[in-house]
Amino acid sequence: MSKIKVLVVDDDEIVRETLTVVLEQSGFGVTTAANVPAALKHISGPHTYDVLLSDLHMPGAGDGLTVVSAMRHVNPAAVTLLLSAFPEMTAAAEAILQQADEILVKPMDLLSLIEIIHQKMANRQQPKPELEDVTAILERTTEQIIQRWHDHVQREETLMAVCMKDEQRCGHLPGLLREIVARLRARDPLPGSEVDSFSAAEHGSSRFAYGYSAAMLVDEYRILQSSIFNTLQNNLGNVDYSIVMTDVMALADEITVQLSQSVASYTREVQLAA
Repeated sequence: MSKIKVLVVDDDEIVRETLTVVLEQSGFGVTTAANVPAALKHISGPHTYDVLLSDLHMPGAGDGLTVVSAMRHVNPAAVTLLLSAFPEMTAAAEAILQQADEILVKPMDLLSLIEIIHQKMANRQQPKPELEDVTAILERTTEQIIQRWHDHVQREETLMAVCMKDEQRCGHLPGLLREIVARLRARDPLPGSEVDSFSAAEHGSSRFAYGYSAAMLVDEYRILQSSIFNTLQNNLGNVDYSIVMTDVMALADEITVQLSQSVASYTREVQLAA
């Protein structure tokens, strides 16, 4: 019977050495990595690992969730265990556990660790939900984002002072979100992009016609960005952590571009009316 192969990822050399000794004495084959880039290199290499045992918090780029996401891409059947030095996990624990199989608190009982690995290997769970990038989550949660935006706007006295039907107030959002997703997938250079957004431009013109001020237009986009990021936060269990930072930065830039085009359209209407 072949050995169970374990990839241990931890920036603490003593932890790596200790785990290696204990795991090898228990019959496991062990490979170690001192940081996220080294771990990703092992995961993408020619060897397959049955178990990932990774520290959650490590210095440098990425963390344990980045490693877990990569392992799930390459080997969805692998058991993934995260180590954390924080005994009290916050609400984030639920989202983390949607990514990994279990969170173990440092310092851990090493005999218990061996038992947990054997138990997880013997009772492999159903495959985790497929990971998504930010654009996929935006498409899937468009209605949630719009509802969240609408509920927030309803609490803004300045915006609600302008009389509109719901379809007039929210009608621009489906098209705007579709264009954001399309432009993110095209990965155009977002800051200063010359590609026009029809929905953003139309939004700026229509809000001028309703009597909005420029500040009110900006407020709507502020609420849109908040609604998008809050919705993403509620879907952390589905996020591909290996690319999430790049996606979120691109998303923030794209929202800024859309706002700029709406303001430019609004300003043209002001000039024409002068």
